[in-house]
Order: sequence, then structure tokens, then C-alpha cells
Amino acid sequence: MKFEENAAIRFGIVLALLLSEETQRGACMPTLTVVIPSSLDVAARETASNRGISLDNLVGVALGECLESNRHRMYQISTSTALVDGLSQGAVSAQILLEHGDFGLGTFENLDGEMVILDGAIYQVKGDGSVKRRDDDFTIPFAVVTRFQEEESFQANGINSLKELELACDSHRESNNLFYAFKVEGVFEAVHARAVSALAPGTRLLDAAKEQKEFYFSNVEGALIGMWSPAYSSAFNVPGYHFHFLSKDRTKGGHVLQCRARALRVGLQMLCEYDVRLPNAGMFLTADLSKDPAAELAKAE
Repeated sequence: MKFEENAAIRFGIVLALLLSEETQRGACMPTLTVVIPSSLDVAARETASNRGISLDNLVGVALGECLESNRHRMYQISTSTALVDGLSQGAVSAQILLEHGDFGLGTFENLDGEMVILDGAIYQVKGDGSVKRRDDDFTIPFAVVTRFQEEESFQANGINSLKELELACDSHRESNNLFYAFKVEGVFEAVHARAVSALAPGTRLLDAAKEQKEFYFSNVEGALIGMWSPAYSSAFNVPGYHFHFLSKDRTKGGHVLQCRARALRVGLQMLCEYDVRLPNAGMFLTADLSKDPAAELAKAE
């Protein structure tokens, strides 16, 4: 199959036409063999390099945007109840997670730091607030991702606290019964964040929170990666707002406790399709997950 250069063809469609060696990342992945103009091949590779993401992830995002596939879908590994009870062993590989989304948050095995997923890359915020990009294929105990496709944006000015930012976001949510993704960008006058550090396997989330380190960033440009979940979702997600921060230079981050900024740009996306991947081995199979973790989640968050 051949595709000629045509200004009417969206760049996202053309990016989806990769050579087979770029899409072969395992037997479970489909292979698409096509012929594209060399100029588009060069543009795709340069764009992936400039963004610091893989060609596979770039193409997945572009094709998803063009076809509006998974536009309102979120993908989750395990449940918040399991995490609260100390089930923090890896369940799903990073590769599989990124096949389902390029934007989100989570944690690592044995609660070893805060996870930020932005532009198709996974970042690990360590206990001292430093950031490491993770390009290896490791297993993840809990994460929530989506393919972020902004549906609305607005300015949030004069934000003096995280609560004020949440109130600004509230007026742009159509329902308290749907899920939302928020991307908040700008220069922050102050960010108060925290990160948990690796603890013994089986450590409960509330106990891990007692050992977390807190840190402060001033006059830093970056983004908040956020999710909002309805109250009824507390058995399997973190209800309310949940924000992680990542600086523009990718050196600072953490779970957001407080923030302040003069002007922020907020993009949001409504999510109404929920895909949960449960662990099919290990302690998850026999753990008692019948209790509502809402109270402990609130204390830990």
C-alpha cells in the first residue's frame, strides 16, 4: 500500500504508517508494513527524538488523536484498596501500560517513589524529589493512564492554594459522576510536594505515608498531571483530585500537597470508559479487599 504526500492528510495518519521494524516489540504487538515518503519518515523520527519519546508511542498518540480512538478511556492497573492494604508488587509491565496511555500517575514496586506519565514517558520521583526517567521494562503495582486529548482549556489566575485550583477546575466539570484528566501548565511560585520511598514488601500505604519526605520548589515551570474521580470510586481509585508535579526540565517532581501560581493554563478531558487490569497472581488473589479504603486514602493523600 502506498500513500502519497497530500496536504489534506493529517500528520497523525501519516505517522501511523511505520516500517515493520519500528513496531515489532513482541509477539503480542501487530506489525504494519507500508511505504511512506522519506520526508515523512524523517519528520516522524525527528519529532520523536525532540520529544524524547519512542517512535512507537508517538505514532500511537498521533493515530489515536486522528481516529479519536480511546478518546474517553482510562486504563488502570490494580485498585486503590489493594494499594492501601500493602499489595504493592508489580503486576503489569511498563510496556503494556504505555500501550494504553501517555498521560497519568501511579507508583512503583514497594512504593518506591511517585510515578508521572507525561508525553508517553514514565518518570520516577524519588524520596528526595529528584526525577529519573524510566526507559526499562519493569512491572507496576498501581497506575492510571489515558491518551490525553484536550477537550477544553481555561486560564486559572491568582491561584493561592491547591484548593483554589481545585475549585477553578470544579466549574469546568460537567458531572460529579464521571472521571476527568487535567493538565495544568505554567510557572509556579511555589510547589509543596512529597514522595514515598521504597519500604518492605507488604507495607500499608498509611504506614508508608508516615515515612514520606516533603520538599518545596520555588519559581519553577512545569505541569501538574491530575485525575479527578467520583466519590463512589473509592473502592478502586483515589476519589477527588490527585495531582503529581513534574518540572519542565524533568528534574523535580512529586505528589502535590500545595501550590501557588499567578497564571496557569488548564486543559481537561472527560473520561467515561474505565478499563481495569487486575493482578492474576500473587497476594492479590487471597487478600481481603472487602473494606472501603476511603478514610485511609484521605489520610495518606
